[in-house]
Order: sequence, then structure tokens, then C-alpha cells
Amino acid sequence: MRIFLAGATGVIGLRLAVLLRDAKHKVTGTTRTPAKGPMLRALDISPIVVDVFESGALVRAVATVRPDVIIHQLTDLPSAPGTPGYPAAQEANRRLRIEGTRNLMQAAKMAGVPRVIAQSIAFVYAPGEGAHGEDDKLDVAAEGVRQLTVQGIVALEREVLQAPGIAGVALRYGFFYGPGTWYDAPSKPPSVHVDAAAYAALLAVSRGAGVYNIAEDDGAVSSAKARHELGFDPAFRVSERLAKLLRTAESVQQR
Repeated sequence: MRIFLAGATGVIGLRLAVLLRDAKHKVTGTTRTPAKGPMLRALDISPIVVDVFESGALVRAVATVRPDVIIHQLTDLPSAPGTPGYPAAQEANRRLRIEGTRNLMQAAKMAGVPRVIAQSIAFVYAPGEGAHGEDDKLDVAAEGVRQLTVQGIVALEREVLQAPGIAGVALRYGFFYGPGTWYDAPSKPPSVHVDAAAYAALLAVSRGAGVYNIAEDDGAVSSAKARHELGFDPAFRVSERLAKLLRTAESVQQR
């Protein structure tokens, strides 16, 4: 299948790109920065330079690729929690999830794309006892920085899941850990390794619809639905061959 991978140079995007490529999909990956094109080409991914906030250019890019599936892995979080830049980063990420997702879905509708998969998060549920399932309420009464996060997720999921004629999938990821993230090990529940997160998106290319928790069995959320309908395994890790390839591609970017 032809895959339009928005956010292909991110931590999840890079891993997902090589998994998709190895699964024999034809992958076009987006980046806002021309200098990152060589990194994608090193992975045998076709790069396309486009800013998700430039709606006209995005429509043209999607129309050119004519994808069977769009995968939305766009984020804008350069600052870690607890650092001075974190609140501003959350506002930028909120805008990306609201305006960027709206533009991407508009491009999908105009190009007749039948399936869209988007990165959501599993740590926006309202407080409650036990492991949260996908039908539990989100924390829409949150305040401060958390309110920005919840607003962005609500808007993103609404755009992806309610678009007429499009089968939408929202993957609610736990807190990331692993190569390229702020943490080498799980920082707090719910958590998910970046390799397993990318693997879930690969699985969703050909199966499932609606919302799925994608996290480890740490008691915060239940990923039973993803296990049953997608075949998700939180223990998944990329092979050493692919890990080496990713390190090589990242070194190309750093030159």
C-alpha cells in the first residue's frame, strides 16, 4: 500500500518508517526541514518537505502521493516535563493537534484517502480507580498545562474518528521511553517503549477502527482491546538489524 507518513523524522516516525518499508509498503515521509531528507533517503523512504500548517501545500502533497493510508505521527515537544520550556511546548503541541490535524484530514478528504491512523495519548483520562478502558471519560475538567493537552487530544480524535467516509484509528500511547526519548526506562504509568508504539501503528494499517490504548500492563490503562483486535504486543522490539539501520540514519542527520 501507499503510505503517507506525517512526522516521519520523529522518534516514532523513523521506527515506523522502517517497519512499513520492511512490510513492503511504499512510504512517503514528511518533514518540515529539507536537511532531514537525506536521513529518510538513507532508510529508503521517499521524503516530501511540507508544513502541516500550510494547508494548500499539504493538500497538494497528499494528492501527489495518492495514499491508501495516512499516518499522523506529528508532535512538537522539544522540552521535557519540568523544564522551563515545557508549558510553551504544550501550547505548540496543542496547536499542532488541532490545526495540523484539521489540515491533514482536509487533505485526506480531498484526496479520497480511506484510512487515517493518528497518534493520541493514554494519560488524559479523568481520575478514577482501576485500569482505564477506551470508553472511560477524558479529563476535560483539567486545568493549567494539562488542559492544553486534553483540548488538543479531544480535537485530534474528533477530526480523525468522525470524518465521513474515512476509517479512523486513534492510538492512545503511554509515556514513551527508549532510544530518542527522555527516558531509558518507564518513567511512570502508563508507559510504552517506542518500538512497541511504532509496531502498533504498523498493525493498524490493515486492521482495527476507533480508539486503542497502546501501553504496557502497568495498571494505568488496559490494552486488551489492542491485543485482541490489532495483535498488539507491548514487548515488541525492533531487530538489531533495524536498530543499527536507525542509528546509521540518525548519524546522517547529525553530520
